[in-house]
Amino acid sequence: MKAFMFFLRFGISIILLAALFIFKNINLSELLHDIKTADKLILFSAFAAFSSIYILGFLRWYMLLKAAEVHISVKRAVTSYCGGVFFSCLLPSSIGGDLVRSIDLGKYTQKPKEVVATVFLDRLSGYVGLVTVLLVAMAWGCNSVGKNIAALMSVAIITGIMLLILLVLFNKFVFAQLNKLLHFPKAGRILEILKNLLHEIHYFRKHKKVLFYNFIISVIVQVVGPLVFYITALSLGLKGINLVYFFVFIPIIGAITLLPISIGGLGLRESTSALFLPAAGLTASASAAIALVNSFFILIYGAIGGLIYVLTVHHRRVQHHQSP
Repeated sequence: MKAFMFFLRFGISIILLAALFIFKNINLSELLHDIKTADKLILFSAFAAFSSIYILGFLRWYMLLKAAEVHISVKRAVTSYCGGVFFSCLLPSSIGGDLVRSIDLGKYTQKPKEVVATVFLDRLSGYVGLVTVLLVAMAWGCNSVGKNIAALMSVAIITGIMLLILLVLFNKFVFAQLNKLLHFPKAGRILEILKNLLHEIHYFRKHKKVLFYNFIISVIVQVVGPLVFYITALSLGLKGINLVYFFVFIPIIGAITLLPISIGGLGLRESTSALFLPAAGLTASASAAIALVNSFFILIYGAIGGLIYVLTVHHRRVQHHQSP
């Protein structure tokens, strides 16, 4: 079943890419030529900026682990994080990577509930940072983007989802109503998981400083993302683009690629880029080229993460047997 789901999502990625090239009349050879002739120095700058996303992402998660009193070395946390980065490229969106590091570190520390809570909060703080940057960008570029119906609808949906999640987790009344809805014969396990997760998340209320720092890091990460796309566009010789479009559309594209329907967001990222970025004056081909470069950056870090994860398998097993 797992193999079937993998090939299904892989197939969806291929179909999305094929549909993009067919229906948008994108010439693959010309697109690849544009990427090959990109300014290498500027492109390397984009990659360097992209690298900071993973460094900041690890720092954000490690802070939560320390606050949850999950006592592990930086080295051990790095290997688990690298495993998550690697499997995010193979499994549906970044959620697959989150699942892997939850299982990996949960077994090792024998604190699965605490580890799952840190991974969930890490993802949630990233999402809150995304919405924050998105709303600020919309206010900043209201004259430029304010009439784009697709952008307005996307912002409304993304913001609504965030508010709903926060209400369920932190509002007692809403959680109580959800609790009632889940009182049916087969909901016992679901309800138990939700209660355990809520309990662990509530533990972080006394770590407001950590949560604040996490939010700041998340905002920085969400600012870097659009900048990476913008610098990549410059490397391809695309100039005169209003930066505000990237700060509006890239968070939207990032939120959409969280949907677990493709492998690592491949295909979905390129299709949504070709859908939104032409509003900034880019062609569908240029939009797809920028997204493909970004996907390539992700694959590079996925390969590095996989290499680190595989090379430390024996060491992790020894540590697991030695742990209490």
